[in-house]
Amino acid sequence: MSSHHPNGQADIAVYIGNGQSGDIHVLRLSVGDGKLSLVQRQPFPGLEEPGRSLPLALSPGREFLYAAMRGTPRGIASFSIDPSTGALSALGFAAMAESVAYIHTDRSGRFLFGASYDGNLVTVGPIGPDGMAQDVTQRVATAPHAHGIMSDPANRRVLATSLGGDLVYSFDFDHVGGALAQPRTTSLPKGTGPRHFVFDPNGRYLYLLGELDASITVFEYDAEKGTLHSKQSVSTLPAGFDGAAWGSDIHITPDGRFLYASERRSSALASFGVETDGRLRPLQNVPTETQPRGFGIDPTGRYLLALGQLTDHVTVYAIDGADGALSMTDRIAVGSGPDWVEMVELES
Repeated sequence: MSSHHPNGQADIAVYIGNGQSGDIHVLRLSVGDGKLSLVQRQPFPGLEEPGRSLPLALSPGREFLYAAMRGTPRGIASFSIDPSTGALSALGFAAMAESVAYIHTDRSGRFLFGASYDGNLVTVGPIGPDGMAQDVTQRVATAPHAHGIMSDPANRRVLATSLGGDLVYSFDFDHVGGALAQPRTTSLPKGTGPRHFVFDPNGRYLYLLGELDASITVFEYDAEKGTLHSKQSVSTLPAGFDGAAWGSDIHITPDGRFLYASERRSSALASFGVETDGRLRPLQNVPTETQPRGFGIDPTGRYLLALGQLTDHVTVYAIDGADGALSMTDRIAVGSGPDWVEMVELES
């Protein structure tokens, strides 16, 4: 079956990590109408106890998917991706001492980074030529509750967050040997709780989500020095919201024009227009699935998928290319406690 529609656009493979059921749902997103269909339910071999969440990461070439098991056994499962159907095949499992809340490959796909919220550290481990994640080779202590980690677009530095320390680390990265060194730190206002972050497509700006105040801090990123300079802070909370903030996830469209963030207590998605100087212009707050811990934007930038950690459903929204507005195209049940989504464009 061809994954191409008459307009020549390929369908999208969708991977949803279900933290409570401890499995991955593989879905197919039709780019023609924004509808989802089930391809595969991938259980974890030897899973004894699911974890609180199931973080996922893709290889840069989209051939491999990595999943961090936070339950028992702990570790990283590696899967190969069928380029035409999106179906997963298990490659193997690398045990870990730590529960990692976030994983990401470096830009070459040769190393996998982890951020351990419970262990207050970040990790690095090699990825074999066969695409399988290997045992961790470096652990670096951080201030409490490391929560996000990613290399910069040049792959020269690795940035990581400490939610409890209100810090962003910028490590020098040896991309040959895969080692972190000499971290600089950037402090945020006390009580921000830095969690996840994204770079704009040009690597000039970094957008950081605060879990504890649901803010987005806009930084100018100096790639030469690996330093951050704060430009703006905006709230993602809906007008009139007076509960305790609980920010969860942040993503930017591939063209860098629109940015979205999810907040769990208001169960809403905040959307922003991105100005030419990197600043954010608030657009709207859209009610979504209950407790949207994770969401994602497909590689073409046409659809946004939001997961309801408490509803066990995923909602698909079409993104309006003119103003970033979201309109629902589908909603289906997935596994229990969905909290992570990654997407790959399929071959025809």
